[in-house]
Amino acid sequence: MKIIKDLNAISSTIPLSLSIGMFDGVHKGHQSIIKKLNLMAEQKNLESAVFTFWPHPRTVFNPNDDLKLLNTIDEKTYLLEKNGVQNLFLKEFDEDFRNLTGEEFVKQILVEKLNVKHLIIGYDHTFGKNKSGDFQLLQKMAPEFGFEVEQVEAVDFHDKHISSTQIRNALSVGNVKEAAEMLGYVYSVSGEVVHGKKIGRTIGYPTANIAVNPIKLLPKKGAYIVDVYVKNNHLKGMLSIGTNPTVNGNSLSTEVYILDFNEEIYGEEISVNFREFLHDEIKFESMEKLIERLDEDKKITEIYPF
Repeated sequence: MKIIKDLNAISSTIPLSLSIGMFDGVHKGHQSIIKKLNLMAEQKNLESAVFTFWPHPRTVFNPNDDLKLLNTIDEKTYLLEKNGVQNLFLKEFDEDFRNLTGEEFVKQILVEKLNVKHLIIGYDHTFGKNKSGDFQLLQKMAPEFGFEVEQVEAVDFHDKHISSTQIRNALSVGNVKEAAEMLGYVYSVSGEVVHGKKIGRTIGYPTANIAVNPIKLLPKKGAYIVDVYVKNNHLKGMLSIGTNPTVNGNSLSTEVYILDFNEEIYGEEISVNFREFLHDEIKFESMEKLIERLDEDKKITEIYPF
């Protein structure tokens, strides 16, 4: 997949089948768009492309909005490529860009820069200043500027349209299985293993402390069954998101105890997939009670089917 960040450097004559949007999560709704995108590209002898932006527009319009995303930019890029997208246009969402009207975006970006011949958008997509661009505007402008446009219907899950917001809501209550069903893959986080307080090793449960990208959404505080990828190993693990209240912790951490593993992995990149929510974060009355619960969680994790 070709990744283009500087639109000013584009002088491509390659005609495109393109879609626009944040594509946060690259979930089943997005996947239905990409499937159509790739099909049209093949049928019409075009190249498939996605036009997306960074950072998220919400954080530009409201800098105090502590929005967490389902994907880092690297994760989103990987998922788009995995789904067969040939070109990714990654535009900084700056002042100039946010002030383009819908019509200006179509003329200056889609037509003059990107040579779009077939445009596919989601069922509720709007673009341009004050959301002045929508499907009706595209239908009106398409004949004049020589491109076709179509709108893809929503994909539903439990009678609701799948959306990035719905998935964030599921994760915020620990429902990682429902999130996975809407995503079409198991939700994960990754990061470098960093030094923590090393309390776990004193009670027989040494944990790897993961430095997760601060833009990445963490599921609800609590304990989870996860599978772990580290140093070319695929292993079972018990992951905790929380502040370690039993030992009066006050900073949020993401720590994983990896079953049947005792290698030194500080500085290594580690990735965990959320399989099952075990329980909420608990403040135990003693370390003995904490160990008892860890023993119970371990038994459940050991027999969990992966």
